[in-house]
Amino acid sequence: MRDYFRPLLQSGPARPEGALTLGGGWTWFTHVEVLRRGATPEVIPASALPQDAMHALVTPRLAMARLEMTRPTIMGILNTTPDSFSDGGQFSDADRALTHARQMIADGADMLDVGGESTRPGAADVDLAEETRRTAPVIQAIRAESAIPISIDTRKSVVAKAALEAGADLVNDVAAMTYDPAIGDVTAAAQAPICLMHAQGDPQTMQDAPRYDDVVLDVYDFLQERVQAAMAAGIPLDRIMVDPGIGFGKTLDHNLALLQRLSILHSLGCPILLGVSRKRFIGTLANEPQAQARMPGSVAVALAGVAQGAQILRVHDVKETRQALTLFRAVTGE
Repeated sequence: MRDYFRPLLQSGPARPEGALTLGGGWTWFTHVEVLRRGATPEVIPASALPQDAMHALVTPRLAMARLEMTRPTIMGILNTTPDSFSDGGQFSDADRALTHARQMIADGADMLDVGGESTRPGAADVDLAEETRRTAPVIQAIRAESAIPISIDTRKSVVAKAALEAGADLVNDVAAMTYDPAIGDVTAAAQAPICLMHAQGDPQTMQDAPRYDDVVLDVYDFLQERVQAAMAAGIPLDRIMVDPGIGFGKTLDHNLALLQRLSILHSLGCPILLGVSRKRFIGTLANEPQAQARMPGSVAVALAGVAQGAQILRVHDVKETRQALTLFRAVTGE
C-alpha cells in the first residue's frame, strides 16, 4: 500500500526546535499526515519521513519565471476572451486589455496571466489563429512597457510558442500537456517553466458528473505522472509548478477536499499555483450567484491556500488580494 505525505504546516514565531522549513518558504512543520487508499490517515513526526519524501518537501524551490518562491505571489488574470465566466468581453479589445494590465501592475500583481480561450464549463474550443491573435499582441504590448513576468494560459503549442516569442515567461497549461503534448517540447526549447493543472474531462463535459475514487490522491497521482512527462520532454523539475485545478471537473465536495489537504502537493517537489478566484463553489457556499461579487470569498480561500504554503495565487481582484495578503502575513508573522 502506497504512502502519501502531507506536511501539517504552521507559521509564526513559536517555532519549535527541529521544525523543518517547507521548500525554503515561510511555513514549517514538525508532523506529517500519512494518507493511504482505503485506510485511516495517520500522523507521524516529520523526523520519521523517508529520506526521499523529506527531500521533496524541504528542498528550496528555485525562482521561476523571475519570481521568488520564498513568499506568496499574486498572478493577475487577464482574459482577452469574449466568454470567460467572470469577465468575458471586458478586455477582449487590445487597448482595454493593456489598460487593465497596467492597473493590475499598479495594484500589486507580481505576474500577469494572459489567456485567449475560455475554459469555463461548457466553453467551446477556439481555433489556433484566433487564440494567438487574442494573446500574442497583448503580451508584446505589455512587454514593451513593463518587465513584469507574464504567463500564457493555453493548452496549445502553437499559441504557447507565439506567446513565448512575444515575451511570455511561463506556460500555464490547464490540460497539463494532455491536449497537445507538443506544448512540452515548445516549453523545453524555450527553456521556460510550465504549470501543469489537473482537470477531469474537457471544458464541454468536465462538470457533467465528475467522479473519483479518492479525489486528493487521484489528483496527486495525475500530477505526479504529468510532472514525469514534463521532465521526459526536457523540462527540469525546478521549472515545473502544479495546480490542483479547483473547479475543473470537480464537485463542491471535491473542491473542499482538495483545499483542505492542499499541502500534500508539496510532496511533488514543485511550487503550487492555486486558482480559486470567483469560482462557482464560492458562490454556492456564499449564496452569491454573481461571479463579480465573490471577491471576499475568493480572498478567504486564497489566504487558506497561503497557510498551506501555496506559492502563487491566480486572482481577478489583485488590489484586494494584495491588501489581504499583506495583513495576513503581518499578523501571522510569516
